[in-house]
Amino acid sequence: MAMASLQLGRQSSIQDSPRSPEAKLGMQVEDLWDVQEPELSPNEKLNACFESIPVSAFPIAPQGIEIKSDASLADAVQILAQNKILSAPVVDVDAPEDATWMDRYIGIVEFAGIAVWILQQSEPSSPRSPSSPSGAESAIAANGMASAAGLGALGPEGASITSGDFFEALTSSEFYKNTKVRDISGSFRWAPFLALQNSNTFLTMLLLLSKYKMKSVPVLDLGDGKIDNIITQSAVIHMLAECTGLHWFESWGSKKLSEIGLPTMSAKEMITVYEDEPVLQAFKLMRKNRIGGIPVIECGGGKAIGNISLRDVQFLLTAPDIYRDYRSITAKNFLIAVRNYLEKHEKRSPMLSGMITCKRDETVKELIQKLDSEKIHRVYVVDDDGSLEGVITLRDIISRLVHEPRGYFGDFFDGVLPLPENSRV
Repeated sequence: MAMASLQLGRQSSIQDSPRSPEAKLGMQVEDLWDVQEPELSPNEKLNACFESIPVSAFPIAPQGIEIKSDASLADAVQILAQNKILSAPVVDVDAPEDATWMDRYIGIVEFAGIAVWILQQSEPSSPRSPSSPSGAESAIAANGMASAAGLGALGPEGASITSGDFFEALTSSEFYKNTKVRDISGSFRWAPFLALQNSNTFLTMLLLLSKYKMKSVPVLDLGDGKIDNIITQSAVIHMLAECTGLHWFESWGSKKLSEIGLPTMSAKEMITVYEDEPVLQAFKLMRKNRIGGIPVIECGGGKAIGNISLRDVQFLLTAPDIYRDYRSITAKNFLIAVRNYLEKHEKRSPMLSGMITCKRDETVKELIQKLDSEKIHRVYVVDDDGSLEGVITLRDIISRLVHEPRGYFGDFFDGVLPLPENSRV
């Protein structure tokens, strides 16, 4: 199986730098910042600093969860939910013990990918009555393992298709219990996936997370042929937040959002969903447009009443309380049901905090601290009246922190990973 490790990516000049906590990593940048050429701009200085630090310096994630290729979709969902993670690498159970990493892993499976894929496969060919519990099972039997063709345009009337009975029948179906993770490997976000070596640089990793829209970056130990670490967006946010007070961070973080051109996406350009549309439409739009969250807009107005993110798709498959009392799962009903569920089962959750917002005159540092404390990847920009003015994501922040030097990756991505459509970086 052809998989790609960025061996051609830049290698760090600090090959033996030990792994260290986030604050020490920030200090490495600080030390390098002080010795950069004075004629360089702050942005060029940061590029040079991050280019000199290997990803092996990034703190190791506390646990490495892997999912076996012969696990059922139900088992995979349960593993991800229990470990409170959104994705995990898939190990080929048929690979020999001495297999290289390219033969050992078949990709990274995401929570949202599983859920949306299942729902696409089982979409009824015509609307069924939400009162019929066999609707989903009939659709599943009819469609079987048909290829994911998308859900088409779901209007408000389509909310009844994704009713409580539908999800209950779906999660108890043999289709859900017996389909293996390897059976849907072609739908993985990274199948095959990209991976870094420990000697690749922090700059390479930041560019993959921002410009090339990776949600997380696997780091390989070529000696063992296994993934040594997975660097997530949340981990990068926390690292940046821990650098508060350091000169390199303050020189950049003290700037107002408007000073560095954020938000780059205005309210008119944002993908939104109305409160009376089916919640599945929100997840479909996120997957189609490769975005991690979407605001829910009130009917007859322009203000947002909440936010649905890809991480919330798990509730459709793991928490029957979410949809049991609803004949139609609209975006608004979903927000209400998830909030009620989390108030009973979770002491702290991003959903409980509602829609996280900021103003244009806030600083980059304030925004990063907000992202870190709330454990989120996006903040909505509002005016004094609370109306949406745009959205800022971690990718937007990184794009203002570093830039890709001309020819940095050569022609590597021309055949492996083309620049995504509608990229804002």
